[in-house]
Amino acid sequence: MRDIQSFAAGQWINPGAGARNIASAITGDVIAQAGNDALQVQTMLAYARDIGGPALRKLTFHDRARMLKAVALYLNDHKQSLYELSFDTGGTQADHMIDVDGGIGTMQVYAAKGRREMPDDQVYLDGPVEQLGRAGQFMGRHICTPLQGVAVHINAFNFPVWGMLEKLAPTLLAGVPAIVKPATATCQVTEACFRLMIQSGILPDGAIQLVTGGLGDMLDHLDCQDVVSFTGSAETALKLRSTPVLVERSVRFASEQDSLNASVLGSDAGPGTPEFDLFVKEVQREMTAKAGQKCTAIRRIMVPQPHVDALIAALSDRLAKVAIGDPRLEGTKMGALVSQSQRRDVLEKAALIGSEATRVFGDPDAFAVEGADAQKGAFVPPMLFHCADPDAATHVHDTEAFGPVSTIMPYRDTDHAIALLNKGKGSLVASIITRDGETAREMVMGAGAFHGRLYFNNRDSMAEATGHGAPLPHMVHGGPGRAGGGEELGGVRGVMHYMQRTAIQGSPDILTAIGKQWVPGATEISDRDHPFTRRFGALDLGETFNSASRTVSLEDIETFAHFTGDTFYAHMDDAAAKANPFFPGRVAHGYLLLSFAAGLFVQPDPGPVLANTGLDNLRFMAPVQAGDSIKVRLSVKAKTPRNDEYGEVRWHVTLTNQDDAAVAEYELLTMNAY
Repeated sequence: MRDIQSFAAGQWINPGAGARNIASAITGDVIAQAGNDALQVQTMLAYARDIGGPALRKLTFHDRARMLKAVALYLNDHKQSLYELSFDTGGTQADHMIDVDGGIGTMQVYAAKGRREMPDDQVYLDGPVEQLGRAGQFMGRHICTPLQGVAVHINAFNFPVWGMLEKLAPTLLAGVPAIVKPATATCQVTEACFRLMIQSGILPDGAIQLVTGGLGDMLDHLDCQDVVSFTGSAETALKLRSTPVLVERSVRFASEQDSLNASVLGSDAGPGTPEFDLFVKEVQREMTAKAGQKCTAIRRIMVPQPHVDALIAALSDRLAKVAIGDPRLEGTKMGALVSQSQRRDVLEKAALIGSEATRVFGDPDAFAVEGADAQKGAFVPPMLFHCADPDAATHVHDTEAFGPVSTIMPYRDTDHAIALLNKGKGSLVASIITRDGETAREMVMGAGAFHGRLYFNNRDSMAEATGHGAPLPHMVHGGPGRAGGGEELGGVRGVMHYMQRTAIQGSPDILTAIGKQWVPGATEISDRDHPFTRRFGALDLGETFNSASRTVSLEDIETFAHFTGDTFYAHMDDAAAKANPFFPGRVAHGYLLLSFAAGLFVQPDPGPVLANTGLDNLRFMAPVQAGDSIKVRLSVKAKTPRNDEYGEVRWHVTLTNQDDAAVAEYELLTMNAY
């Protein structure tokens, strides 16, 4: 029997008083123990706040992103050991890949997003600058900085690796240390993954700690700089959320809990269509993956009344082909539930659903198990119910059997399907299989407010679609009402849950200094050589080049029109242009002005500017006619290192006319050599 240790204040600690046994889901034999009532929770919190937090906050977002990538690569090199341990949780090899590879992949996505979408700095700029004074010398903007506390992650048993890593990735990227508390039933897998992260030596001291067992009174010692992120049952979530200290001190609490997720077969997706076959495949997969122990699994199935019998037959046929047994066996498609207690709970909930619906597939008292004892292991068969009157039923809409259990129910029309979807009172995900765009829009307008994610799929997208039950790091994972009212993931949105948004106000120079991004109106440095002759490392924010002016002639406009083929009437027909309220007569093409601007500010000789890689936030602010002149102001707005050879320079470009009025503005991106 293995001792599953905790990692507190930099030390591994064996189980002690209060330890709980962990049994194999396959055999029922005790394989490990975990838990220790003697953990010094205040010492752990202090270690995170005083050691881990400062170390992480010293790093930039890019530093933390590189750190995440290195950890992910290290875990990927050692993931086979996690697969082997995971079999005793009841999962198959395919289930382990969802958990282990999914968690590692999530960490890699956050590493990439940290480098691409966040600055190489400790301050995140949230939105554009707002001009608050008439002359432009009093400005405001929103910034985000890391919370100076600790994130307490309380995770569920079903994904011992993904559940940890999907929370850790945005937390560490934000610069906040974490204390991870996995569910005891599968904490041996979490501990093994955690041990690999410590073994890698990549993370700074205090960045992560692990509690295998109970948290004791840790929540009573949190304050406004801390975060609690919970995944599990609604009952436990309510208990934790109601902790007096969390309420009194406004401690952030995010919850992802029970969810009666649903899937709707569109009225256009009848038998014989690719959509019908896709629907059957999706439902079967979501019922049996992880033995139905997924927070996103399909619990309710809405089908047009005429297609109910066909769906029951097709889905039963697929479920009958699912081999149940020891997940180590190659032919096993569905393993066991995580424990005997979970098996009892699923059977109790299935019986409750059965009081309002008829079981049309799966008998828990008579099913085959390959390579294991059905009674010693925590095995159940897939169970499919049919509720003929879902409007009158209640249990099918409020009881989640956290296993391979789902209920088919008929609907009359789209409005009825929406009403049934919403009777779940909030879910993580609802899927709609349809090719009808109007049906999709009606579903969004009618049901979007009740679901954290709406997944649409059909013959056009099915080759690439990731599936109803796959939370992706790019997209928000969470949901309203019964689903907990919280959010995780969602790209950079997930990082913001661990940061404080602050409105800052001041002069352009002050905002430039705080955000390390030049703000128009701030000091310009114009007494140096042309900035295109200066290497990335030598450029300073606010370095500015002011060009000579160039007069735009009628010949320029006509030459550009004929050369490009852009003979739009506003450039070629004076009378038609004057009839347009936006133009005083014939005007220069906007892109002609951009071309002239490049000619005015470019330094043509070979130098450190390697490439022009983009143009952002272009606005044309006033028309330019033949006889007008333009000039350019080019300022270094921001700098972002990309590798050891070059970095990205973001230039603020303003075009003005002979009256010094702005006619165009944009941001130019170049790659400059070090």
